[in-house]
Amino acid sequence: MPSALLRVLRSVRWYVRELTDESAYDRYVAHVRKDHPDAAVPSRRDFERMRTDRQEADPREGFRCC
Repeated sequence: MPSALLRVLRSVRWYVRELTDESAYDRYVAHVRKDHPDAAVPSRRDFERMRTDRQEADPREGFRCC
């Protein structure tokens, strides 16, 4: 039973991270390390700033109401 519960909790955690796009930084870091191994990986804060700036510059990238 504990392993089944753990499996369910991991699935819920994965789902919530995907739903809220919390995992975007992890995907970005994996991409940079794989495709651009010599490039510096930005901090999470810098990544979020770049992402927000990109979304605000191009409305097709995302929608911000406020």
